[in-house]
Amino acid sequence: MVFEQATIKVENEREFGQLKSALEQVFAADRVTKYLKKLDSRNIRVRDLDLVLAANAIDEVADAKSGTARTLYQALTVSDQAQMRELYLFKIEEVEPGLRAKFAKLYQYY
Repeated sequence: MVFEQATIKVENEREFGQLKSALEQVFAADRVTKYLKKLDSRNIRVRDLDLVLAANAIDEVADAKSGTARTLYQALTVSDQAQMRELYLFKIEEVEPGLRAKFAKLYQYY
């Protein structure tokens, strides 16, 4: 039996799409190192999306107005936020292994 993720309809498509676009920019090959360095300088673990949003790290790397990502995230419904969190966690696991090793401290659970 193969795992198949359930499809849940996104309710706030505009906000979800804008935040997803910002995440795709942040995790682009030419920006992901800058993002991880920013988290490292602020001592924020990569899996702590709430702190990432509070620190405006996504906005700074995606060249967006400060607070945009946090505002978009807060505008989402609970189910949309859960899907966005899942997307974010998926993106951080896609980071190239060498880069993940370089920033291993950020990826630690404790």
